[in-house]
Amino acid sequence: MDDTLPTGLSGAQKDELMDQVKQQIAVANVQELLTKMTEKCFKKCINKPGTSLDSSEQKCIAMCMDRYMDAWNLVSETYRLRIQKERNKM
Repeated sequence: MDDTLPTGLSGAQKDELMDQVKQQIAVANVQELLTKMTEKCFKKCINKPGTSLDSSEQKCIAMCMDRYMDAWNLVSETYRLRIQKERNKM
């Protein structure tokens, strides 16, 4: 039995609580991804902040975000596969 969860909860309640925690973690991860991507791409692409983006800034932002997402997905998939491989060894 998992001692980290509150006592007195049914199995279904514990499962629901764990699902809520997992969803909150997923939301936090997405928020962190968007924040870091925005910071890095802004620093890279915006030379003179103003009221609008010129076409070269728009293109740079789009390409930067694409590359950042590709890298994020590659790292996430590699991490997932590594964890799966470790679980299979147990």
